[in-house]
Amino acid sequence: MGLFGNAHTVDPVAAQQEYARLLGQGEQVHAAYLLVRDTMLFTDRRLLLVDKQGITGKKVEYHSIPYRSITHFAVETAGTFDLDAELKIWISGSPAPVQKTFTKGVDIYEVQAILTQFVAR
Repeated sequence: MGLFGNAHTVDPVAAQQEYARLLGQGEQVHAAYLLVRDTMLFTDRRLLLVDKQGITGKKVEYHSIPYRSITHFAVETAGTFDLDAELKIWISGSPAPVQKTFTKGVDIYEVQAILTQFVAR
């Protein structure tokens, strides 16, 4: 489930409205990132990955990852020659991590802090 692409932040209020039908009653989006065509939402209950598929992107797969199933995660910061930061999330029962690539414009430390806030509960 490695979805690659450069990410940028999305207004959580806009993401809340756009993906309202995927959210449970009272579930709130705290942060959102757009990866080319795919979206990554951090809610107060889970991590939601929206994976648009095919040429047109009309076929969409939704991955719902409860924070309690995240066993660990790693953040790799951008370097001098590698301008992108990377996030890897390991989920119980899956040997391969979910991988996301973020542009230098996204604060990878902020992404890490969001994960820490929800995973460490």
